[in-house]
Amino acid sequence: MNRNVIIVIVLVVLVLLTAVQAIQLSSLKTSISTGKVSVGSAPSQSSGSVPSNLNDLPSMVGGC
Repeated sequence: MNRNVIIVIVLVVLVLLTAVQAIQLSSLKTSISTGKVSVGSAPSQSSGSVPSNLNDLPSMVGGC
């Protein structure tokens, strides 16, 4: 195949992928603005406590 043809094919694929992503982003923005999708927040972490499953871990791992 000619090198220019390959470059054109790659550019067309990239433009198509960009168009699909733009459509998906637009529909996501619409869903969020209409309230169909709820945006959550990360759970708050207290600085002094350690989760209970981490208390059972050994103090040193690996080494020589």
